[in-house]
Amino acid sequence: MTRTLDLKRPIPVQRAIRKLGQDIRDARRRRRLPTALVAERAGISRVTLSKLEKGDPGVSIGVIGSVLMALDLLDRLDGLADPQYDLLGRMLEEEQLPQRIRERAVKKE
Repeated sequence: MTRTLDLKRPIPVQRAIRKLGQDIRDARRRRRLPTALVAERAGISRVTLSKLEKGDPGVSIGVIGSVLMALDLLDRLDGLADPQYDLLGRMLEEEQLPQRIRERAVKKE
């Protein structure tokens, strides 16, 4: 079933998900942590961790977050779509800013 879903996803998305899984696997190995221990710390099964490390697109963002926390990498997820790094979004937003801002009239009583 995963293969069928993969065919519907754009190739860059498939590659990014696969790379995320490989990066998580590499981080776990660098820390010399067995899959059973990381899965236990993340509150998931070893099978789910294996799917994540293989780049299965069906793994939920919550599971990814739990595994990143178990590997002490959660801060990377926290800034994933941070506006600070969204150059295109900020440029589009600046185009729509008003040219001039009027002060509000103060009512005299």
